[in-house]
Amino acid sequence: MRVPLSWLREYVDLPAGVTGRDVQAKLISAGLEVETVDQLGAGVKGPLVVGRVLTIEELEGFKKPIRFCTVDVGDANGTGEPQEIVCGARNFAVGDLVVVILPGGVLPGDFQIAARKTYGHVSHGMICSARELGMGDDHEGIIVLQPGPEPGSDAIELLELVDEVLDIAVTPDRGYCLSIRGVAREAAIAYGVPLRDPALLDVPAHNGDGYPVTLADPAGCDRFTARTVTGIDPEAASPIWLQRRLQKVGMRPISLTVDVTNYVMIELGQPLHAYDRSRLSGPIVVRRARAGEKLTTLDGAERTLDPEDLVITDDSGPVGLAGVMGGAGTEIADGGSTDVVIEAAHFAPIPIARTSRRHKLGSEASRRFERGTDPLATSAAAQRTVDLLVLLAGGTAGPGVTEIAAPVAPTAITMRADHPDKVAGTAYGRETVVRRLQEIGCDVTGSDELTVTVPSWRPDLNYVNDLAEEVIRLEGYENLPSTLPKPPAGRGLTGNQLLRRRVGRALAGAGYVEAPSYPFVSAGTFDQLGLDADDARRRTVRLANPLDDTEPSLRTTLLPGLLATLRRNVGRGAHDVALFETGLVFLPRAERLLPPRLPVDRRPTAEEIAALEAALPEQPRRVGVVLAGARELAGWWGGAQPASWADAIEAARTVARETGVALTVRAGQYAPFHPGRCAVLLAGEQVVGHAGELHPRVSKAFGVPERTAAMEVDLDLLAAAGGERATGPRVSTFPVATQDVALVVDAAVPAADVEAALRAGAGELLESVRLFDIFTGPQIGEGRKSLAYALRFRAPDRTLTAEEASAARDAAIASAASHTDATLRGA
Repeated sequence: MRVPLSWLREYVDLPAGVTGRDVQAKLISAGLEVETVDQLGAGVKGPLVVGRVLTIEELEGFKKPIRFCTVDVGDANGTGEPQEIVCGARNFAVGDLVVVILPGGVLPGDFQIAARKTYGHVSHGMICSARELGMGDDHEGIIVLQPGPEPGSDAIELLELVDEVLDIAVTPDRGYCLSIRGVAREAAIAYGVPLRDPALLDVPAHNGDGYPVTLADPAGCDRFTARTVTGIDPEAASPIWLQRRLQKVGMRPISLTVDVTNYVMIELGQPLHAYDRSRLSGPIVVRRARAGEKLTTLDGAERTLDPEDLVITDDSGPVGLAGVMGGAGTEIADGGSTDVVIEAAHFAPIPIARTSRRHKLGSEASRRFERGTDPLATSAAAQRTVDLLVLLAGGTAGPGVTEIAAPVAPTAITMRADHPDKVAGTAYGRETVVRRLQEIGCDVTGSDELTVTVPSWRPDLNYVNDLAEEVIRLEGYENLPSTLPKPPAGRGLTGNQLLRRRVGRALAGAGYVEAPSYPFVSAGTFDQLGLDADDARRRTVRLANPLDDTEPSLRTTLLPGLLATLRRNVGRGAHDVALFETGLVFLPRAERLLPPRLPVDRRPTAEEIAALEAALPEQPRRVGVVLAGARELAGWWGGAQPASWADAIEAARTVARETGVALTVRAGQYAPFHPGRCAVLLAGEQVVGHAGELHPRVSKAFGVPERTAAMEVDLDLLAAAGGERATGPRVSTFPVATQDVALVVDAAVPAADVEAALRAGAGELLESVRLFDIFTGPQIGEGRKSLAYALRFRAPDRTLTAEEASAARDAAIASAASHTDATLRGA
């Protein structure tokens, strides 16, 4: 919404010396988004005067038409003699009044004017177009003024070239500010001065003699005012002041009747429409469209109407899309409309918004109606339009007045006087609250319990918090005290939040970089992962309104996002990459439930929250990693150590250690991993994840390096298995006793089983077990392997003797022999 400061001053007595920047600051403080203040005419410098064309000589022999003119500019040139000017425009004739800038003047863009020889003549100045003066984009011809001003009079003042225009981004809840009236009200409150409301007009009552109107859909249109004006001079043109005001707000002058309706709309915020009375047949009816009806709108497009569209009709059918755009069949014809019917109606916001979007037809009228207009302003807007047409077009106001209105009770809200204080966390007091609400037009009664009747132009005020917001914004958001919330003692991060932080720090310390990704996937993603057709991960939660139609589902695994990030980084030259992500996956429930509609006036009950959670998909939290390239870079110390499936398993152990869980690792087969290089990760007997090397086809499908390794574990399951928070290692002052054993087992026996047996047999003196060597060869037999372990023994209260350490070692070996058929190598 563009608001000229000169227009604003008509309704608000702003203090002397106040600039557009000052008004901008005040309105921003009151909550309006004033984006810019345009300085119109800032680069214009006179002499810029009115001139009368005396003679025109057509110059021949040039590629384009050129005219040599003499123009009477009065005494503005200091001599009183006609001014000689060369001009290429052809839309003026001898006797016309034009705008002339004389040598020494400056036009916008620092275009300095001087006498110069051109086309064989000396041009002493220039005859100006609207674009050259910064009045608009029209450059088809120069400005031809209406009779009245004398040659030599100041054109800067006549054309109101110097002004300041506020450009306001009006939010959907502040539709009343899409008018000079609404912004003037805000400015009057901000400066504490009275408002001269342009809608306070004496209007005649309904008398039954006006143009007949029927409201067939009172829910869509609850108020309709119709007035007629006859005897309009079809040759009458809009005066300069009217044209300039429309240009300053960004509208193009069209014809006097149309310009007047646009002017009143901008002034009062009430859209209007003028019908050529001679083209109307029968009474006006407001109803819903019928299936198959068509209407050609003013933009020339034929539109097939929807049964939900609200339309204006006569006996011939639809003549306009209500609140959006009129029809071409009843438009005001140039030079031919002498009798007009003025429509000023109040339409419900929702039908207008839906019609505008359905037909992709936005207009200044629909923009206002869909935000809510003042239903009580229709009579004043119609009267203001009639008055201007009588004044400017020589018309006669018809005696008949049509005013149809469905009874609508004003909105009344009950609020405690101290409610804004509680919302803002400061003390305003009852007097301030009542004063601020009265300033915006509310009627306030009561003492501690206030009854607030909302003004008709504020349909956005419906709840007590809406009223509290009005008080707070007018008192100034910048005046609110800055207070930090005081949480109850003993509260802080939850256990799960602390766990996620520990896991993130642990993986970052191990060399991984966190790379969050969007949780959206496509069906083709699961094909790239090589999942079977019946794999549970293919069952997804599909979004009703996805951000990207190619990825309409929520992820069931973290790996696609991590692999896409890996591909992007490798493609940009990063060859050694280790990434991790902690995030939710979304698993659909077997039974689909509709979520309950939660209340907004109170906290939901435990049962309501439980019902809501039951309708949501399961959302376990997972941790995933991917790594490719070198784990250790090459250098003088030796060659590079490539990342492998073992590093992915170690990443899982790193995560598990933060939960206090010792993982058991077994060989397995699980897409998208290589069938021979895949590990199943268990916490006790519970499978919590998988790790390993990606299948070559998966690496190729995702465009990541060969032998890329990955891991994904369920952090919620690990946290549940871990129980209490993991504690730091205990440091003992007693020495450790280390015993190495090499056990020969069948090649199919997992090393994890051998380790578990050693732990079970060694007893409580065992501190740790570490596999440090695997050997296969003819020395130990076909189908056999040797596993070498380092066993560390320590007592918490004494130094172990050699006999105690040996006994624990022998017990461990016996347990391994019993559970895995292991034999001591070399025995």
